[in-house]
Amino acid sequence: MDNDSGSQVSVRSLPGLVTDLSDTEQRFLSGSRDRGRDLESAVRIFLEFLRGFEFFGNIDRPCVTVFGSARFAPGHRYYEMARQLGSQLALAGYGVMTGGGPGIMEAANRGAREAGGLSLGCNIILPKEQHANPYLDRFIEMDHFFARKVILAKYSRAFVVMPGGVGTLDEAFETLTLVQCHKLDRFPIVAMGSEFWGQMRNFVRNTLVSEQTISPEDLDLLRVTDSPEEALVYIENGLERAAGAIVAAGID
Repeated sequence: MDNDSGSQVSVRSLPGLVTDLSDTEQRFLSGSRDRGRDLESAVRIFLEFLRGFEFFGNIDRPCVTVFGSARFAPGHRYYEMARQLGSQLALAGYGVMTGGGPGIMEAANRGAREAGGLSLGCNIILPKEQHANPYLDRFIEMDHFFARKVILAKYSRAFVVMPGGVGTLDEAFETLTLVQCHKLDRFPIVAMGSEFWGQMRNFVRNTLVSEQTISPEDLDLLRVTDSPEEALVYIENGLERAAGAIVAAGID
């Protein structure tokens, strides 16, 4: 009877624990607090980065990060596109890294796993959609969105942005900003789903470029395609150019 009671307490407390962890970033960003609480948050963030560095620091191959919505189910054209992409990347020798959740993330990890490649995840703890997908060889769970994005950027050599929502747009534009501002090497960035990204690209060209808030050449930072094969060729050519530039510059 005591064992049953203890089991019930554990089950009941699990949702509360998940909610508490998912609220960590919200509490940190809630505004001014006393120094003790901010110091505690700083230590948490430092330890989270350290866990990420230790977890991904020994990966034995270059990785490509795939961003995209958690809401596309198997059989959807974008799910299957991401699945094919994951297979192509794995067969070419790349590790496939995602946010570790369902939808597009699951599809890319699934394709990599099916092709015998390395499937990695960097999941975020949320009250909903927080579960890791079942096609991961290795994954880590993180509390803070910004820490997660740093880890995904730090350990990738190319990026593919699939159709998605606000979170995907955030990831896409932050990655583009890092490359545009030379905070990240000129690694290839591919947007897959030309129909989905068409209006966004028109907005960038017709508004941002025309208003001179970005330069016309910034449009070249992103390649749009529907073909996993074309995406792979663009990534490989881009990485060769980046490696050549590093050698030419004499960077160690």
